[in-house]
Amino acid sequence: MHTAPDQLVLFDGVCNLCSGFVRFVIERDPARRFRFASLQSPLGQHLSREHRLQGLESMVLVTGGRAYRKSTAALRILRKLRAPWPLSYAFIALPVPLRDWVYDFIGQRRYRWFGRQDSCWIPDQDISDRFADHDETP
Repeated sequence: MHTAPDQLVLFDGVCNLCSGFVRFVIERDPARRFRFASLQSPLGQHLSREHRLQGLESMVLVTGGRAYRKSTAALRILRKLRAPWPLSYAFIALPVPLRDWVYDFIGQRRYRWFGRQDSCWIPDQDISDRFADHDETP
């Protein structure tokens, strides 16, 4: 059985944009609030089934027993980073369909615009402890 960290970011491990966002978060999260797992990992697959996530999402935030998707996940993550990124949480006031339309517009083009890897990104040794899929088993 999986026990997920309290603030777990699931991301598409072959997507360059998604891996770049993970690096962005790590650099701006000195409190180390977030841990990460690729959606392709056993932990990512388990949590995708557990939270009934349809298809491959580019990013999901699992916290407090809930899974937040798309723009809501991104904004909730940015809210916990060091300044000025918490200011972006003001966009939460926009209607979800509008926010998710922008998110989907970028997400549907992410491989074309930013590329993809043949296999999941493997973090450098100095940040590998931030990745839950290295120490969780199905």
